[in-house]
Amino acid sequence: MNIDTMRRIDAWVGVPACFFLTVIDKLISIFHTGRPGPIRKILFVKPAEQGATVLAYPAIIKAIEKVGRENIYFVVFENNRHILDVMDVVPEGNIITVPTHGLFKTLTGFICAILRIRKEKIDTVLDFEFFARVSAIICYLSGAKRRIGLHTYTGAAAYRGNLMTYPILYNSHIHTIDTYRILFEAIDAPVQKLPALSLQGKYEQAYDLPKLQPGPNDIREVEELLNRKFGQGKIGPVIILNANASDLLPLRCWARGNYIELARLLLDKYPQAKIVFTGAPDEAGPAEQIVSQVKSDRCVSLAGETSFRQLMSLYTIAKVLVTNDSGPAHFASMTSIRTIVLFGPETPLLFAPKSPGTHTIAAGLACSPCVSALNGRHTKCRDNICMQAITAEHVFAQTCKAYESSLTSACSCNSWP
Repeated sequence: MNIDTMRRIDAWVGVPACFFLTVIDKLISIFHTGRPGPIRKILFVKPAEQGATVLAYPAIIKAIEKVGRENIYFVVFENNRHILDVMDVVPEGNIITVPTHGLFKTLTGFICAILRIRKEKIDTVLDFEFFARVSAIICYLSGAKRRIGLHTYTGAAAYRGNLMTYPILYNSHIHTIDTYRILFEAIDAPVQKLPALSLQGKYEQAYDLPKLQPGPNDIREVEELLNRKFGQGKIGPVIILNANASDLLPLRCWARGNYIELARLLLDKYPQAKIVFTGAPDEAGPAEQIVSQVKSDRCVSLAGETSFRQLMSLYTIAKVLVTNDSGPAHFASMTSIRTIVLFGPETPLLFAPKSPGTHTIAAGLACSPCVSALNGRHTKCRDNICMQAITAEHVFAQTCKAYESSLTSACSCNSWP
């Protein structure tokens, strides 16, 4: 089921469902006004976007400190659970998955997830899908007495009823990693004072990020993959290009011609370097087309040929990753690789990976960012001039800085601008 279908269902079914449940909740509250009990089990609801799950890591760690790892649960789409497996912060048996291949299976998957949540008697639910109705519905039907999520106080964002017991105001001026941490820390806030939260200064500290340490077998598998592609012998320094072609937000894509030009420039400047294109299985075709146009035996595609763990291990071997604003940018922040991230319809001020090895590039046009949590990530734009304005020469210059820094300094990610 593609993203547009999900959005239509979320709007057509979600709006009346949220309204109906809000009315039911108001009627119930007339007879039941008891306070929620102590916090014993915490559920995170974040079905979509694996990259954002990395940004949720500090909040998850805080939750673990509060109730213990065995009492942390997570609802996620089946095809997005890989990042949770790699992060290894939520017990495997506590990850509740929902299938996305087919409308009927998705709907029944949500019902099964709600039944599982109620069976676990979870008392606290955190909604990390900013203004999705389906996540608000899951939170309400979970049976949890303490429900924390964003609320559209002034109608600026999508309507999703009044289903949160701790309704939090969305602040579009702070990074997403901080929004997640605020949602968690609101657990202990006095409800009668919301949406006001006295959290000044809490987010001037360093960010705790998960760090991946692949085992020898993981590294060996990736080296074998590379040897099959490049031939036996010394692989040499690897630069990864992620030519994302996902339909999640097509306006974020950088043109194929730019990747072709960038690959050629890098291969000409660095005779020892190898270029590897990565991507999901449905991106394998476009990636192979790009490689065929680069016309070099030092440029190959691994799109659709790696497991998620192998992809993460590849990041630990490679020197630089160039990608648009997408999941791989955040996955890479769990390793020491230098990363160049291209932003267009969204802003790095809210979504940049929190890694010292990350450098973001944005054209800075007056119309950008044009999508946000407040507009449901919808835009009238059909011509992404914000991405077209980012030239291959500009990205090449920044990639060279990152690459040369990686060759001279194994650890200091801050040694290049």
